[in-house]
Amino acid sequence: MANVTFSSPIMHQDKTVYAIAGNTKTVLGLAEEHNIPIPFECQNGNCGSCLIEVEYYSPESKMSLALTEKEKSKLKELGKLTAAEIEAAEVNDMPPRWRLACQFVARAEDVRIIFSGEPGGAV
Repeated sequence: MANVTFSSPIMHQDKTVYAIAGNTKTVLGLAEEHNIPIPFECQNGNCGSCLIEVEYYSPESKMSLALTEKEKSKLKELGKLTAAEIEAAEVNDMPPRWRLACQFVARAEDVRIIFSGEPGGAV
Protein backbone atom coordinates (compact mmCIF):
# COMPACT_ATOMS: atom_id res chain seq x y z
CA MET A 1 0.00 0.00 0.00
CA ALA A 2 1.45 3.32 -1.02
CA ASN A 3 0.49 6.93 -1.28
CA VAL A 4 1.82 8.33 -4.52
CA THR A 5 1.93 12.12 -4.76
CA PHE A 6 2.24 13.61 -8.24
CA SER A 7 3.84 17.03 -8.59
CA SER A 8 4.41 19.13 -11.69
CA PRO A 9 4.49 22.79 -12.70
CA ILE A 10 1.64 22.04 -15.14
CA MET A 11 -0.69 20.94 -12.33
CA HIS A 12 -2.58 23.45 -10.17
CA GLN A 13 -1.64 21.51 -7.06
CA ASP A 14 -0.04 18.21 -6.08
CA LYS A 15 -2.34 15.19 -6.19
CA THR A 16 -1.98 12.15 -3.95
CA VAL A 17 -3.48 8.82 -4.92
CA TYR A 18 -3.50 5.48 -3.18
CA ALA A 19 -1.79 2.54 -4.86
CA ILE A 20 -3.28 -0.77 -3.74
CA ALA A 21 -0.88 -3.34 -2.31
CA GLY A 22 0.01 -6.05 -4.79
CA ASN A 23 -1.02 -3.93 -7.77
CA THR A 24 1.63 -4.12 -10.48
CA LYS A 25 0.36 -1.07 -12.35
CA THR A 26 3.16 1.28 -13.33
CA VAL A 27 3.21 4.88 -12.15
CA LEU A 28 2.22 5.86 -15.69
CA GLY A 29 -0.80 3.56 -15.51
CA LEU A 30 -1.72 4.96 -12.09
CA ALA A 31 -1.38 8.50 -13.44
CA GLU A 32 -3.61 7.73 -16.43
CA GLU A 33 -6.22 6.18 -14.13
CA HIS A 34 -6.36 9.41 -12.12
CA ASN A 35 -6.10 11.87 -15.04
CA ILE A 36 -2.61 13.03 -14.14
CA PRO A 37 -0.89 14.40 -17.28
CA ILE A 38 2.48 12.64 -17.37
CA PRO A 39 3.57 12.89 -21.01
CA PHE A 40 4.40 9.64 -22.77
CA GLU A 41 4.86 8.21 -26.23
CA CYS A 42 5.84 4.53 -26.42
CA GLN A 43 4.86 3.24 -22.94
CA ASN A 44 7.54 0.54 -23.05
CA GLY A 45 10.80 2.22 -21.98
CA ASN A 46 12.28 3.01 -25.38
CA CYS A 47 11.62 6.74 -25.82
CA GLY A 48 12.23 8.32 -22.38
CA SER A 49 9.32 10.75 -22.76
CA CYS A 50 7.86 9.77 -19.37
CA LEU A 51 10.96 10.72 -17.33
CA ILE A 52 10.16 11.24 -13.65
CA GLU A 53 12.04 12.02 -10.47
CA VAL A 54 11.11 9.88 -7.47
CA GLU A 55 11.41 11.20 -3.91
CA TYR A 56 10.99 8.67 -1.11
CA TYR A 57 9.38 9.97 2.06
CA SER A 58 11.25 7.26 4.00
CA PRO A 59 14.54 6.86 2.11
CA GLU A 60 15.71 4.06 4.40
CA SER A 61 12.90 1.81 3.15
CA LYS A 62 13.09 2.11 -0.64
CA MET A 63 11.35 -0.89 -2.16
CA SER A 64 10.81 -0.21 -5.85
CA LEU A 65 11.14 -2.88 -8.47
CA ALA A 66 14.51 -3.24 -10.15
CA LEU A 67 15.44 -1.23 -13.20
CA THR A 68 14.63 -2.95 -16.46
CA GLU A 69 17.37 -3.20 -19.08
CA LYS A 70 15.45 -0.78 -21.33
CA GLU A 71 15.13 1.69 -18.47
CA LYS A 72 18.84 1.47 -17.58
CA SER A 73 19.80 2.04 -21.20
CA LYS A 74 17.46 4.99 -21.72
CA LEU A 75 18.34 6.69 -18.43
CA LYS A 76 22.06 6.35 -19.20
CA GLU A 77 21.44 7.80 -22.68
CA LEU A 78 19.56 10.74 -21.12
CA GLY A 79 22.45 11.36 -18.69
CA LYS A 80 20.25 10.58 -15.67
CA LEU A 81 21.94 7.38 -14.51
CA THR A 82 25.59 6.75 -13.68
CA ALA A 83 27.50 3.49 -13.39
CA ALA A 84 27.64 4.02 -9.61
CA GLU A 85 23.85 4.39 -9.45
CA ILE A 86 23.38 1.21 -11.49
CA GLU A 87 25.70 -0.63 -9.11
CA ALA A 88 23.82 0.73 -6.07
CA ALA A 89 20.53 -0.38 -7.61
CA GLU A 90 21.76 -3.86 -8.54
CA VAL A 91 24.02 -4.64 -5.60
CA ASN A 92 22.47 -2.71 -2.71
CA ASP A 93 18.85 -2.63 -3.92
CA MET A 94 18.87 1.18 -3.81
CA PRO A 95 16.77 2.51 -6.69
CA PRO A 96 17.91 5.74 -8.36
CA ARG A 97 15.92 8.95 -8.19
CA TRP A 98 15.37 9.13 -11.97
CA ARG A 99 12.99 6.59 -13.45
CA LEU A 100 10.64 6.13 -16.37
CA ALA A 101 6.97 6.28 -15.35
CA CYS A 102 6.16 3.44 -17.75
CA GLN A 103 8.62 1.14 -15.93
CA PHE A 104 8.40 2.23 -12.28
CA VAL A 105 6.01 0.40 -9.94
CA ALA A 106 5.44 1.91 -6.49
CA ARG A 107 5.33 -0.78 -3.86
CA ALA A 108 4.84 -0.38 -0.12
CA GLU A 109 6.42 3.04 0.20
CA ASP A 110 5.08 6.56 -0.01
CA VAL A 111 6.67 8.50 -2.85
CA ARG A 112 6.48 11.83 -4.60
CA ILE A 113 6.61 11.68 -8.38
CA ILE A 114 7.91 14.87 -9.99
CA PHE A 115 7.57 15.50 -13.73
CA SER A 116 8.00 18.54 -15.94
CA GLY A 117 5.00 18.04 -18.18
CA GLU A 118 7.20 18.19 -21.27
CA PRO A 119 7.92 14.91 -23.07
CA GLY A 120 11.37 13.78 -21.93
CA GLY A 121 11.75 17.14 -20.21
CA ALA A 122 14.08 17.70 -17.32
CA VAL A 123 12.32 17.92 -14.02
